[in-house]
Amino acid sequence: MDASQQRELRDAIDEIGRRLEETTAAQGRAKAVGAEQDRVAGFGRLEDGLRQAGEWYRWGPYVSERQWGTVREDYSPDGEAWDYLPHDHARSRAYRWGEDGLAGFCDVEQRLCLGLALWNGRDPILKERAFGLTGAQGNHGEDVKEYWWYLDAVPSHAWNRWRYHYPQGPFPYQDLIDTNAARNRRQPEYELLDTGAFDGDRYWIVEVAYAKDGPDDLLMAISVTNAGPDTETLHVLPTAWFRNTWSWDLQASRPGMAATGGASAGIDHPFVGRLELIAGAGPDGTVPDLLFCENETNVTRLFGSAPVTPYPKDGINDHVIFGAPTVNPDQAGTKCAFWYKVTLAGGATAELRLRLRPRPNGGTGSPAATALGAEFSRVVAARQAEADEFYAELTPQGATADEGMVMRQAFAGLLWSKQLFYYDVTRWLDGDPTQPTPPYQRLTGRNSHWRSFNAFDIMSMPDKWEYPWYAAWDLGFHCVALAHVDPAFAKYQLILLCREWFQHPNGALPAYEWDFGDVNPPVQAWAALEVFAIDGGRDLDFLSRIFDKLLVNFTWWVNREDAEGNNLFEGGFLGLDNIGPIDRSHLPAGDVLEQSDATGWMGFYAIAMGAMAIALNRSGRRPAEDLILKFLEHFAAITEALDGLGLWDDADGLYYDRLKTPSGETVPVKVRSMVGIIPALAAAVITEDDLQRALTVGKQFADFLTRRDLRHPDKLSDAGLLRGDPGQQRLLLSLCGPERLQRLFAKVFDESEFLSPHGLRALSAYHREHPYTLEYDGVTATIDYEPAESTTSMFGGNSNWRGPVWFPLNYLMITVLERYHRFYGDDFTIEYPTGSGQQLTLDKVAADLADRMISIFTKDQDGRRACFGGTELLQTNPAWRDNLIFSEYFHGDNGAAIGAFHQTGWTGVVADLIRRRHGEVEAVGDVIRRLGTESRESGQ
Repeated sequence: MDASQQRELRDAIDEIGRRLEETTAAQGRAKAVGAEQDRVAGFGRLEDGLRQAGEWYRWGPYVSERQWGTVREDYSPDGEAWDYLPHDHARSRAYRWGEDGLAGFCDVEQRLCLGLALWNGRDPILKERAFGLTGAQGNHGEDVKEYWWYLDAVPSHAWNRWRYHYPQGPFPYQDLIDTNAARNRRQPEYELLDTGAFDGDRYWIVEVAYAKDGPDDLLMAISVTNAGPDTETLHVLPTAWFRNTWSWDLQASRPGMAATGGASAGIDHPFVGRLELIAGAGPDGTVPDLLFCENETNVTRLFGSAPVTPYPKDGINDHVIFGAPTVNPDQAGTKCAFWYKVTLAGGATAELRLRLRPRPNGGTGSPAATALGAEFSRVVAARQAEADEFYAELTPQGATADEGMVMRQAFAGLLWSKQLFYYDVTRWLDGDPTQPTPPYQRLTGRNSHWRSFNAFDIMSMPDKWEYPWYAAWDLGFHCVALAHVDPAFAKYQLILLCREWFQHPNGALPAYEWDFGDVNPPVQAWAALEVFAIDGGRDLDFLSRIFDKLLVNFTWWVNREDAEGNNLFEGGFLGLDNIGPIDRSHLPAGDVLEQSDATGWMGFYAIAMGAMAIALNRSGRRPAEDLILKFLEHFAAITEALDGLGLWDDADGLYYDRLKTPSGETVPVKVRSMVGIIPALAAAVITEDDLQRALTVGKQFADFLTRRDLRHPDKLSDAGLLRGDPGQQRLLLSLCGPERLQRLFAKVFDESEFLSPHGLRALSAYHREHPYTLEYDGVTATIDYEPAESTTSMFGGNSNWRGPVWFPLNYLMITVLERYHRFYGDDFTIEYPTGSGQQLTLDKVAADLADRMISIFTKDQDGRRACFGGTELLQTNPAWRDNLIFSEYFHGDNGAAIGAFHQTGWTGVVADLIRRRHGEVEAVGDVIRRLGTESRESGQ
């Protein structure tokens, strides 16, 4: 695209924006959806990073909520990231690889950040970032101890809304640390609500809304409400700062910002350009004070060294709290804040307004009074109306208003959870030229075999406080949900994970920053198919591109995780953390764990890759017959391994892992868990043409059918695996045959085992009364049913697959039930729930399971939400009860939210479930069949 075309595109986008502002709500519903699509349309056509993407992506919520305590910032010899840069250092230390803050917004390279600092007049520090316990401090691992919510967002971030509740009394930092330290793993976590900090409604409600009047014209509206009974004062400090990019390289350029008169700061940066940040008066008409310091480490406070600057990173903090002379009297620096003192009577609300916009050469934009007055109100109202229309179009007509709200907040959480992820492993290992050389232990320690990894991009985070780094299998579920609102970004995330600077040269996909070498379930091919289907099944270039990269990863799995070449796979914990009695990633020397879930995942992977090959072949996009056969062959070998080597237990109706010891002993690990269910997820349907082609070639897949006396169509039909009229017959491929499915479903849908009121438990409730003990070679390990937090320290003790309900595997079970039903139709029924005497078809079972999952968030007949558990303030208080939390996992008996507070990533698929439940999602199989029909009709 040449310069003239770029100008025409920008003019067209601007014209669309102007027209949208003039539409009424009655006329704008469809146009608002189109406008949002227009804003983000350029993204999918660019491939070298979000920093070059469509203009409307240029500013967004790309700031982490916790940069301290991360692997990237850890330069210790022992790899104890939480200790190296703790919360107490965060306000004083310049970060190397990213920034954090409250309600943070920044450009796509995170050169300039906006955020919020608060002070209630009683705390020992400014509230600039959310506080929480480290992995060692929490009795169940790391845990944030604040309350904030992502209430709204659209993909282009032309509209974003965030909410936070801040106590008016002293924030109980030490109480939270000490009380949790005194509790053991069998006691609940001690939360901020438990401290009494919100008693008597003595807190502030702070909402931040960002609205764009153009790609680089960002409006920030801060609403402050005194929820308490008495008149109180809140210090509000909207803050702008540069990410420190100048302290790590020799002769690096340094950006600057300075006061330009009134409540205005001029900003000069070689990447973001010349901007101005203007602020309106406070509710009493007072103009805020403008404070400046540097985003430089306070080496005197932290290390007792001579100061680099008299105005370090915590200079504004020390000036506001203590009156220290630590802000620059010349009003210039690399960090600035507008200091408002807002005094409000009980129940009163005030609004503060700021605007970041380009600063024209030789002039200014519209006067502040106009830019922050009626013009400001018009833009905010227009963007909010467009967001309403955008989500009205996405909400299924049959959905309730409450379901619509759940869906919208789930999408908002996903969109708010984007973050710049910057991590150059080679630079991190070797150090920066201006800094001390890192400890030598790093050269053979964490991620030292991943020097090729070099990330600098916007990515979808599981949780920007607890998990402010991408996770490979989480990301697959994020993308499925994101595909409903921003399919280009969803596809970009999956492609990015497979790019040369992410994927290892040997084909492995990097798991997450704590250990790129850990093995996560291979869900990327499945996710790519789902994203492809949700996007309408048209982007064959995307499907073809990611298929090629995943071929390399599939080969890595075959070569690396099948140690004995028998198609029984290993892989360690595979994202299920402490689901077993032993640490599956760190076995005693010589032990081998043949995993039913790893083997099931590989069957699942082979099915998804085969389906991608079929889609590409049928569409005429590329010939792929050989690859279809390749994955049929793999699937046949995996099926035979599962059948022939003892992982299926016919008495229990589940698959079990098998442990092989150096002494030659083979021990089944008979834990009734999701591990034993995963093989059922590997199911797909192939057509008669594909079947005949496989039989004609006559290799392993044909031999597989012959050995089972299933090669003849009549035999397949008798076994219930081949259905349809001659010429249109379809074959069911499943690691579980019909008889095993019946037995496995009887176990899974038993309410005394896996089926809870709100989904499938990760571990059967059978183990509540029947703990399982594994004994071998002098080792004894026990596991029992724990519906809430874990009592084991495995994986930090903050992850629990020993009973709670988790969304990812529940979601996959729902989709595979629908797939089985499309094959069997109404001819296949099961008793559901087990023991009820009620026979249901599998689509009805899938619908009920989806309803159970959705009911975690929606109000029941008494107006209560299961996710809030027994916390009455959340259940009943109007200021709290509609602010939803999409946690990491949920109580196995009552659905209460547990774990990471903002794990919107894979829990966000509840939005997909709501749309899927109301018929808004076309199944992958139907999309592939349509591709074949369209290809034939077009003569390809």
